Amino acid sequence: MAATFTGLIIGGEILDGSDRFERRNPVTGEAATSAVAATAEEARAAADAAAAAFPAWSALGPNARRALLTKAAAALEAKVDQFVDAMMSEVGATEGWARFNLMLAAGMVREAAALTTQIQGEVIPSDKPGCLAMALREPAGVILGIAPWNAPIILGVRAIAVPLACGNTVILKGSELSPRTHALIAEAFHEAGFAPGVVNFVTNAPADAGQIVGALIDHPAVKRINFTGSTAVGKIIAKRAAEHLKPVLLELGGKAPLIVLEDADLDEAVKAAAFGAFMNQGQICMSTERIIVVDAIAEAFMAKFQAKVAAMPVGDPREGKTPLGAVVDLKTVSHVQSLVSDAVNAGAKVVNGGEANGVLMAATVVDGVTPDMRLFREESFGPVVAVIRAKDEAEAVRLANDTEYGLSAAVFSQDIARGLRVARQIQSGICHVNGPTVHDEAQMPFGGVKASGYGRFGGRAGIEAFTELRWITVETQPGHFPI
Repeated sequence: MAATFTGLIIGGEILDGSDRFERRNPVTGEAATSAVAATAEEARAAADAAAAAFPAWSALGPNARRALLTKAAAALEAKVDQFVDAMMSEVGATEGWARFNLMLAAGMVREAAALTTQIQGEVIPSDKPGCLAMALREPAGVILGIAPWNAPIILGVRAIAVPLACGNTVILKGSELSPRTHALIAEAFHEAGFAPGVVNFVTNAPADAGQIVGALIDHPAVKRINFTGSTAVGKIIAKRAAEHLKPVLLELGGKAPLIVLEDADLDEAVKAAAFGAFMNQGQICMSTERIIVVDAIAEAFMAKFQAKVAAMPVGDPREGKTPLGAVVDLKTVSHVQSLVSDAVNAGAKVVNGGEANGVLMAATVVDGVTPDMRLFREESFGPVVAVIRAKDEAEAVRLANDTEYGLSAAVFSQDIARGLRVARQIQSGICHVNGPTVHDEAQMPFGGVKASGYGRFGGRAGIEAFTELRWITVETQPGHFPI
């Protein structure tokens, strides 16, 4: 079957390019997508188009922007079959994960539509007689959104929806691993009737990523950058943007801990841990990477958890018969295997798992992990979870915080006051009491601390991220000056 072609969208036109690159299906090895490998000149043209469209779009009334965003949500949903096919072929996703992506992404666009009338300012009392002082939020300009492959519809939409609601124009830089999936987002917005240049889309060959992103960050019209991806790349983007004093919103890596205290409901903890660790084969920034269990109930928890994971087989995502599908590439397999081998060599024990079959990896549980092992420290981004034993609550909190990351976390206790107390001690942007580490809603402030990044997507926090706060005054009385 021929690879699906994906073009650029610049100034309202779908464009071919002189060069292309291929994305191959990780399961079959067949060509999945043929995408345009944009040049730096084409990237700059996208920024120029967004800049040209900004005056009219930013001046459009909130309900007009709301109407277009609402149409875009419906246009996304109308492409459900195309999205499922693209995600399955490009990243080996299961159909269920693709459909969930689309559902949440459409909800994010509708939430953004609702925010158009929530971009508010305030009148601030002034000490100066007759001075009307106002704080106003206004669109920032052109926003560059850089989205990853692992939850491509959710994260691609999140990169542009609230910026658009705030009156900004946008450039979506698609992932090299899911160019078709991200192109479908841009096409849906294009079909919804956004004016030319309001939504632009660029793809690049893997080897050209630095050049293309650099050209976009450096462009004078680009006023904000949001990036979801690895901490290593996030640091590069932040440094480049800092040269221009451009604000960046970064949602980066994670090593989410799930604490199970002695008074936890073990059945609920087991369900949440299995979901958090292995949903989308552990390829979620919020994935449960460390289960920290207090000694008093560790054996009881492990007996239940092992049985649960053993009942979660892996299989070809195209057949749709198993909860686990493929990981994105063989590099992920090699990375996970190296983390497991290091832990086993240092004394840990594999209690669930098995040999990988290409990119099909079994759900793997490693017990007896300690802080000196790589599996405790390094983000796996694959279907493996470390189990760490803690003597008590205090040590569990210390172990949870013993990481450079701080995105999501969870704690299980039937004493809600205790659970909340522990949650407030964990250094993370997100923490759930008696719920999984994987949880996202369009209206919530989403983001992390430490090496997991800074800034927040979602709801009113997104408005703050993608607008300028300005102080404007109106004098209503004659002025009196000392000179």
